Amino acid sequence: MSKPAWAELLVAALNKACPGAVTYARRLKSDRYLVWQDDDHRDLNADNVHAEEAVSGYCDLFTKTPFDPWARAVGREFDAAGIIWQKTGCTYEENTGYFHHSWDWTVV
Repeated sequence: MSKPAWAELLVAALNKACPGAVTYARRLKSDRYLVWQDDDHRDLNADNVHAEEAVSGYCDLFTKTPFDPWARAVGREFDAAGIIWQKTGCTYEENTGYFHHSWDWTVV
């Protein structure tokens, strides 16, 4: 089964920002990885027909590197791909030693 076009666009952007470290809905055994997942699909109708689909979700970068350049690269690659996004936070998880960056995104 192939990925839908919106997922191809999203994954391509994330792979440019975080090469070799992108996964869907599961943790990688690594000191640096990005997890993404979709959580809402909305049909956009015009003139009583299905015109487009908007899909939104979130992604989380887990890294043990302070000021990791991948965190800035995610926003740049989202912009380059035309993906709507908002960075929602960055916290340090003392119990794991990870910096946890998070974003919400929407693809139309």
